[in-house]
Amino acid sequence: MRLSKYFLKTYKEAPKEAEVVSHILMIRAGMIQKLAAGIYNYLPLAQKSIAKIEKIIREELDKRGCQECLMPAVQPGELWQESGRWGYYGPELLRFKDRKNAEYCLGPTHEEVVTDMVRRNLKSYRQLPWNIYQIQTKFRDEVRPRFGLMRGREFVMKDAYSFDVDVDSAIKSYYLMYDAYTAIFKRCGLKFKAVDASTGAIGGELSHEFQVLADSGEDTILSCSKCDYAANVEKAVSDRVLPAADRSCVEEMKEVSTPGQKTIEEISAFLKKPAENFIKTLIFLVDDQPVAVLVPGEQDANEAKIQGALHANSVWPADEETVKRVTGAEVGFAGPVNLKEKIKIVADRQIYSRVNLVCGANKTDCHLTGIDPERDFKADLIADVTFARTGEKCPHCDGVLEQFKGIEVGQVFHLGTKYSTPMKCNFLDKNGKESTAVMGCYGIGVTRTLAAFIEQNHDDKGIIWSPAVAPFEAVVIPLQGNNEKVSATAEKFYSDLREIGVDVAIDDRDERAGFKMNDADLIGFPVQIQVGARSVENGQVEVKVRRTGEKVLIDIDKTVDYVRDLLKTL
Repeated sequence: MRLSKYFLKTYKEAPKEAEVVSHILMIRAGMIQKLAAGIYNYLPLAQKSIAKIEKIIREELDKRGCQECLMPAVQPGELWQESGRWGYYGPELLRFKDRKNAEYCLGPTHEEVVTDMVRRNLKSYRQLPWNIYQIQTKFRDEVRPRFGLMRGREFVMKDAYSFDVDVDSAIKSYYLMYDAYTAIFKRCGLKFKAVDASTGAIGGELSHEFQVLADSGEDTILSCSKCDYAANVEKAVSDRVLPAADRSCVEEMKEVSTPGQKTIEEISAFLKKPAENFIKTLIFLVDDQPVAVLVPGEQDANEAKIQGALHANSVWPADEETVKRVTGAEVGFAGPVNLKEKIKIVADRQIYSRVNLVCGANKTDCHLTGIDPERDFKADLIADVTFARTGEKCPHCDGVLEQFKGIEVGQVFHLGTKYSTPMKCNFLDKNGKESTAVMGCYGIGVTRTLAAFIEQNHDDKGIIWSPAVAPFEAVVIPLQGNNEKVSATAEKFYSDLREIGVDVAIDDRDERAGFKMNDADLIGFPVQIQVGARSVENGQVEVKVRRTGEKVLIDIDKTVDYVRDLLKTL
């Protein structure tokens, strides 16, 4: 491709709203263009890289027997109502009505659609297993889209769905896809970890995220210092050794006046007691029903663990009106003793290793002291509902948990029959009895993978691509375009490299040599062939490797073979 004819404009500066490296560099390199909040045009450079990532995905999935299809982006609301997710997915689901007043949504994911598609064709166990995938545009109405392609509203995603005859077969399909994802991200040239993960709004019983390690990542990963254990902080557990509560000096429960002291910090200072002496009582709506969650005062409630412990579809902090209704008090004074409404109480297990605690009295401007969890209230469920923390003991060995930042680029889920049961995706088993398909689902954020690669591979000059996902593997740069010998040499390199299958561009723009070389580093061409008048006179050209910055002079007649062989090593 001739850059003089390419749809390309580079910039010295990026817009002020571009905060993370990938957003800055993709705008500066002319890869993306903002259309609306969280919605971007993918310009030719970006689209070439996206196509290369998609090619890797297709090759690895097809190798494992997956079949590609394409499903509509617009989905009937009735399918979501049938699965039970219409009311639970939340505001990220963009809902609308057509001219006949029928409800639809823009697909953020396709579990309902694919289950409907399969149930229309599935009759016998002999047809399974099936693994069906697509690469398609998704839409999630993020409340605060940011960071370019890292957290957009519209994005390209590969989603796959497996259907099996039983759980054992479904777990085999799950780990087959786990292996495929490992191969895909290795081929893309990414440094990543597969970590235990929450299933979130997708649901299911088993999940792993594939996290690209980068300081700019939005996700926090806890990983063992000794073994392979790693998990998203939402799912991470630690081997907490909880001492038995010292019950030799249990106090009486008393009500104390605490005017205006709502937060743990405020009441801790007011009563001159550390946060560890408090029970933080939080009211959540779990599948639309209020639940009181109790955690130690110095820690935060983990919504993903609450959802898992209660096998719920959704968990949201309750609104102020609900809190007042169930506690009888203003927000900030909730506690597990004498709630106005009888609701389910979920207590973190750490609470039971402590006594003489402080909690809200369910009366505005009042707290209770001397709380004994075993004496003063009864929890409906005792579970781990707080976040594991750095330095705590690994649940699998004697190592300790260390913290990393990551960017989620893929996730695999074992769904079980979460969708196939309510949607009646059934078949006749080998005994002629009706059975329900066991499902898995598997997503890769294609455009997010592109952004994550840049977050992990850049320097102060620009992007550093691997040839596997670079828009172009190489660029030929005639440094003096008005010099006939330089121009002719550059054109021959361009022609010869194309002939042997190298994805090459030539920067034949009427620009200064410095401008072209700066753009080559900004865009990140893995190999740069710089054709200058002086070196050509000496029968040589300079070849630069973008990742290392190494430059070597190569004889003109050996350059094409040298570049071909060099690309195999990068």
